[in-house]
Amino acid sequence: MKQKSPSFLRWFGITVVFLGFALMISAANIPGERSLESIGTLTRWNEFDFVTWEVKSLFERFSAATISIERYLSDEQQAEAVLRYLDQVGYVEQLEAELESTSFDPNARSSMEERQRTQEVLNDETERMHRYGQLAESIIQNQTERSLIELGFGVGGQIFPPVLFKVSDLPLNLIISPRDEITTIKTISLNPGMDAVEKDTLENKIYHQFDLSALVEPVGGLGAYPAMIMRSRSLTWLTEVVAHEWLHNYLTFHPLGIRYFQSSDLRSMNETLANLAGKEIGRWTMINYYPELVSMVQFTGREASTVLADFSGPPFDYQLEMRETRYVVDFLLAEGQVDRAEAYMESRRQYFWENGYRLRKINQAYFAFHGAYNDTPGGGAAGTDPIGPAVQTLRANSSDLKQFIDRMKSLTSFEDLLAVLE
Repeated sequence: MKQKSPSFLRWFGITVVFLGFALMISAANIPGERSLESIGTLTRWNEFDFVTWEVKSLFERFSAATISIERYLSDEQQAEAVLRYLDQVGYVEQLEAELESTSFDPNARSSMEERQRTQEVLNDETERMHRYGQLAESIIQNQTERSLIELGFGVGGQIFPPVLFKVSDLPLNLIISPRDEITTIKTISLNPGMDAVEKDTLENKIYHQFDLSALVEPVGGLGAYPAMIMRSRSLTWLTEVVAHEWLHNYLTFHPLGIRYFQSSDLRSMNETLANLAGKEIGRWTMINYYPELVSMVQFTGREASTVLADFSGPPFDYQLEMRETRYVVDFLLAEGQVDRAEAYMESRRQYFWENGYRLRKINQAYFAFHGAYNDTPGGGAAGTDPIGPAVQTLRANSSDLKQFIDRMKSLTSFEDLLAVLE
């Protein structure tokens, strides 16, 4: 039997309470160093407008909640609607690739009229994709909530906060780290659409004007409310990231999430927990509602987009090589050899590129960002950071996912985590 959504008014009230609390927490955790505030002179005109996005997305999600079409569909019909949406996403991406090829390939022989016709078809099919997406998002929200209830997260048959997300063009994440230490000291959300040259120009300005390491990176999801999720044809990836971002929203009401911005250790604990648990919840959703797809797809991680699709060659252990890179960089920085560490990171970037990984830049900010997602045995970009293995050990020592989350959500430091393990 399908779990019905809460009434619109109750759902609206819960959301308003959540938003007020989340905004209060966010405002309390914005870094206030005056030296960092002046970086805003470089980014001010390109910073993402969250307020406008929130208002538009909440209106759309609330409109869908008042109708709740998914409540009148069987589980099989809901699954069919989601798969139809994903097929449409694939068709739109095919048209986008076709248009890009005919517009910029120097060997293309298409006429202006042909390109215009392709653009018109793309516009129509993109609109169709958005229509399909509104229903698909509601269905996946409902399926995720039902999975969470089965896993023990429900209170009175409901999930708090409600699962709420919107597929969207995500803002880019500007990460700023000191040059002599790998840690995030500030992040700024920028408008999507920056090309590689624009990213590099901004990073270099921050490097030369502020003597800081900077990197502009895409993200797969963002824990706003509704959560912002990147468009994807992978249902496994989508269900995992929706669960990942819901966990961030859930933790906002607990000590671990409230202290997300307090230190790099706590940020890594939050992200590692969300990655581990998000995969489990997402897989539960897939098994429950899309069992025929479980063996066909697999979560590939946040850096899979850097792999060259047509690369072939001898086996290359990405995790091992990245872990070695982080280990050497940590050693050089600890010895005060900043310039040497940066030269080494560039040489390693070229080595990764030659082996099929399109890494635009490896610097201190790169490791500060990617090292926080430390849920993979071996460390990868996290190197020898002990936080990931400690969180993984706690999950292994917990009887189920709910107990693991309950034990983690009240922690306020890495020392607390070690104490729980003892």
